[in-house]
Amino acid sequence: MANHKSSLKRIRQDKKKAEHNHYYAKTMRNAVRKLRAMTNKEEAEKLYPSVQKMLDKLTKTNIIHKNKAANIKSSLSQHINKL
Repeated sequence: MANHKSSLKRIRQDKKKAEHNHYYAKTMRNAVRKLRAMTNKEEAEKLYPSVQKMLDKLTKTNIIHKNKAANIKSSLSQHINKL
């Protein structure tokens, strides 16, 4: 257990930040899953920019790695092109 006031505060802050990051990462995963499940090309093309923007924001704030975001965007664009 932490012995300093600042350590206790840091633990509280880290827990809050982890919960915040988990929410946005889960939201992103759900959006990607929804896009991959689509069979209509027009709808998928409409949704793709918002998913791409979401991935870029999560990359900028270091919630996901930039290479992971690039791989997801690449696979999604391939999926849309196959439709």
